[in-house]
Amino acid sequence: MKITDIETQPVVVPLAKPVGFALGKITCFGCVLVTVRTDQGLVGENLVFTLNDIRTRVFVEMIDSLKPLLIDTDPAFTGRFWAEAWRGVNFIGHKGVSVVGLSALDGALWDLNAKAAGLPLFRMLGGVRTHVPAYHSGGLWLSASLSELEEEAGRMVEEGFKAIKLRLGAPTAGADRERVALVRRVIGPSIKLLTDANQSLTENEAIRRGRMLEEFDITWFEEPLPAEDISGHAHLAASTSLPIAVGESIYSVSHFREYLAAGACGIVQVDVARIGGITPWLKTAHLAESFNVKVAPHFLMELHVSLAAAVPNALYVEHIPQLRRLTTSEITIENGHAVPSPEPGLGIDWEYEALDWLKIDL
Repeated sequence: MKITDIETQPVVVPLAKPVGFALGKITCFGCVLVTVRTDQGLVGENLVFTLNDIRTRVFVEMIDSLKPLLIDTDPAFTGRFWAEAWRGVNFIGHKGVSVVGLSALDGALWDLNAKAAGLPLFRMLGGVRTHVPAYHSGGLWLSASLSELEEEAGRMVEEGFKAIKLRLGAPTAGADRERVALVRRVIGPSIKLLTDANQSLTENEAIRRGRMLEEFDITWFEEPLPAEDISGHAHLAASTSLPIAVGESIYSVSHFREYLAAGACGIVQVDVARIGGITPWLKTAHLAESFNVKVAPHFLMELHVSLAAAVPNALYVEHIPQLRRLTTSEITIENGHAVPSPEPGLGIDWEYEALDWLKIDL
């Protein structure tokens, strides 16, 4: 089998209601759907995203620049493509746009190869389980009022979720404490409460707020500091009993290795789109396992549920439905657990009419 063509389709998915977090506001997602075609008619697809459609054009150009490495090649050699592409982007750097572009193609190859094998992705990767705990992350934004937090938290629990996430990073520590106290009071002691500061704090302020929140039985304190600050995260981890979660803004396996070796995180939130694809995602998950650290991947739940079901140290899948308009079916949630698709490939059914309607011209 040979790859004959690769297509990119950029789309913009507007949010019904813009949401605010510590780093700004999200009004839409810019996405690129990648389609890899072969001479046997088999097709592999994958999606990557950016916030607010600011750099969708750049993603398309990055993906296009990597196409020559795949045309007329055997798609089964996913590892060879990834290694060649990683070397190829060395001059512009292994971070951000270059790595996301690589991820788009790597995921499409895995989709294609799993379909060729007639296996769902989680089984092709050596499936571990058929259900993965999920936490609700589609609300409780920093922009929400206290009354909105109360309503949203109650609704999430009513929907059957056993864990929910609250955004932090308010102007004052007291305001963050008030928000956490309110949500904990609404959900009770048995529901897991996760928090996310979106890289908004200094080391000293993160230590202060972390200690202040310990009484509320927080499952993790996510991205309290800028992602580059490994030493700050290590100091924070040593200064509070809250598990420190990082990863959505980390772009290489080696960067995760540095975090883990420094004792700077207790939860790894590796993002398949930002780490460079499924190939390095698996390496990162196994690396975390060697440090006895759990994995809870960031966003893209439709794909991450299959990856989390394939590794023994998966803790949670993030349930955040902002891209639901692009798929024909919803991810299955049973008793607070996400269920990977049994269909061959990534198991994502794209809504092509919606993709055509949301398509943009670059």
